[in-house]
Amino acid sequence: MPKSLPDKSIDQVLSIIMGGGQGSRLYPLTHNRSKPAVPLAAKCRIVDIPISNCINSGIRKMYVLTQFNSESLNRHITSAYRFDHFGDNFVQILAAQQTPGDDTWYQGTADAVRQNLAYFLERPYRYFLILSGDQLYRMDFRVMLREHLETGADLTIATTPVPRDPARAFGLMHTDAQSRITRFVEKPGSNDELLNQLTMPPSLLESIGLAPNEERFQASMGIYLFNRSVLEEALMNDCQDFGKHIIPNLIQEKKVYSYIFNGYWEDIGTISSYFEANLECTKVVPRFNFFDAKNPIYTRARLLPASKINNAIIEEALLSDGCIISNATIRHSIIGVRSVIETGCEISESIIIGSDYYEKVQIVDDEEVHRPIFIGSGTKIHRAIIDKNVSIGRNVQIHPRGRTHADTEWCHIRDGIVVIPKGKVIPDGVIV
Repeated sequence: MPKSLPDKSIDQVLSIIMGGGQGSRLYPLTHNRSKPAVPLAAKCRIVDIPISNCINSGIRKMYVLTQFNSESLNRHITSAYRFDHFGDNFVQILAAQQTPGDDTWYQGTADAVRQNLAYFLERPYRYFLILSGDQLYRMDFRVMLREHLETGADLTIATTPVPRDPARAFGLMHTDAQSRITRFVEKPGSNDELLNQLTMPPSLLESIGLAPNEERFQASMGIYLFNRSVLEEALMNDCQDFGKHIIPNLIQEKKVYSYIFNGYWEDIGTISSYFEANLECTKVVPRFNFFDAKNPIYTRARLLPASKINNAIIEEALLSDGCIISNATIRHSIIGVRSVIETGCEISESIIIGSDYYEKVQIVDDEEVHRPIFIGSGTKIHRAIIDKNVSIGRNVQIHPRGRTHADTEWCHIRDGIVVIPKGKVIPDGVIV
């Protein structure tokens, strides 16, 4: 629990959650939905993570900025986050739109905030918390705000300590012993000479519980806490991105500090990172705890029956509501809502996202055709992501079989993971 904050300071924070662009790195999961709307850990959506962190931190005023495939996200947020009708709390989507001042889509994170700045400034918020919509972590933003106020910062950037090899792919901050940022380097890559100049000071390492001789680098988490006037001034230009353009300039001109977060954090912007972050949740003691009663992850409530298991072998798995599983073997996998898995199925290291309904009703030659959605008997699935509303026939085999990247009639393979697109119907006996 953080030390006390000045009266009502957390009420003066507006959260802005970035919905991202087309989400091409998460394709085909983003073919019909935006990145924040991608399902996560059997029951949730990715957007539930930053929203829940805000709610648990006492922040109840949030905008989600998006421009691609926002219908699914809009439907989820509308049904999941309904605050008191007599209060002023809200979670609201702002989709890209043409305005008299700008008729273009968002060109980057800074441009997205700039195009909506008039909405953000309508009320007397003093602080603006800008969050990414594709990360898995649990953070108390009250602690970050307290440090922001104690240092007198104009801008505070959340960073996480990472070893040398992962650091090559991040935007890195270098600070003095008081955590004031003095330098920013965007993805240093193989430049070890440059990396040597960016190691964390021993005093900072000790302050977060690490040995002073450990080599760590402060990677930007894409989480920014701005003072109102600083954000306004920073966006009085044509710069498109916070990380590439706005932040380097502010470091030279303003008081910019680092808030070091040493907990679990995972960027889930690619198929491989999404896959690994989900399967991590199936471990006996996962690094991210969805069972934290004091800091729950909120999502849309569903009026579904309890899952029914008929003589199955299940090891290290997450099972959602409304499933029917009969004589199947499930290992190290996630089974989403309304999944129906028939006799003899073997599912390992896979994510079954589930279904919106138990059967799909179609009109064929003016007649109603009812097609049940299930995974048929004898089907074997390994290292795969089965998107929503996929119906798989009997004795189907889904396995990457050494392939790392491919596009076929039935699937897309990315990073050695088979992804079956939403709504696909796979006939009996197909080898994917």
